[in-house]
Amino acid sequence: MALESIGVSPEIADKPKNRKRTSMLTLYTRRFLRNKGALIGIVVLLLLVIFAIVGPLIAPYSYTELDFLALRQGPSADHWFGTNGSGNDNFAQVAVGLQRSMMIAVLVAVGTTAISAIVGTTAAYFGGRYERIMLAIIHFMMVVPNFLILAMISNDAGGNWLIISLVMIFIVGWFFPARIIWTLSLSIREREYVHAARYAGLSGMRIVLRHMLPNIGSLLVINFTLGVVTAVITETGLSFLGFGVKLPDVSLGALIGYGASTLVSAPWLFYFPAAALTLLTVSMALIADGLRDALDPTSAAGGRA
Repeated sequence: MALESIGVSPEIADKPKNRKRTSMLTLYTRRFLRNKGALIGIVVLLLLVIFAIVGPLIAPYSYTELDFLALRQGPSADHWFGTNGSGNDNFAQVAVGLQRSMMIAVLVAVGTTAISAIVGTTAAYFGGRYERIMLAIIHFMMVVPNFLILAMISNDAGGNWLIISLVMIFIVGWFFPARIIWTLSLSIREREYVHAARYAGLSGMRIVLRHMLPNIGSLLVINFTLGVVTAVITETGLSFLGFGVKLPDVSLGALIGYGASTLVSAPWLFYFPAAALTLLTVSMALIADGLRDALDPTSAAGGRA
């Protein structure tokens, strides 16, 4: 009766009681979609993925095909991004190079994120001698000139992109994230639910996989996105110096390295792969920032959930 006297019907008053609880995934998605920079990054990344997949199919020439009547010619109706000194179509090579760089980046990011997550959490949970050994390995790898080791191994591998990816996973990419994850896991292992799982008789690895890793999921997602950027830059640097992907295979780094030597006489050979690399790294950085703001409850950048 009191509700009716102030103009509020019982149906409206009951609505808050019947309202469904919003899931965490929905909250994260809403905060992410409010970030304009992250949305721009998603759109640019999708366009790059489409270009990498569809580009080789619609290109007038394959990336290995030679046109001896068009040696180092600028963009035209026959060759949209021009040609190099051997007559290769630059449009097809940029599309295939972007495709190869993306494959390397995703493979390396997945591998390094998985290894760093397992090493960091297990070292924090089990402690003792295992923790000291893993930290010693991590600290040793942090002071070793890994880029030189990666360059030597990649050069001996003949520029095979799969071997380069595996070397980047096991030698270069995992120890910095593992050190950060270990630091965060030190506080997680003291939480009540971890102690309860231990007293319940669960094995150490089961506690790590079911109770510790899910609670650092936001950090792993951000590490993955940043790992893509790091892998792309590392591969580009290797290929630019001649230690990465080699012909007949191509990557953005190899194309940029070749284009840098012809920057004055044939600038299109440098600017097109450089633009693709820039768009890829910037889009992933914007997505990483958006994920960080969406997953961080203290951040105001994502707006109110």
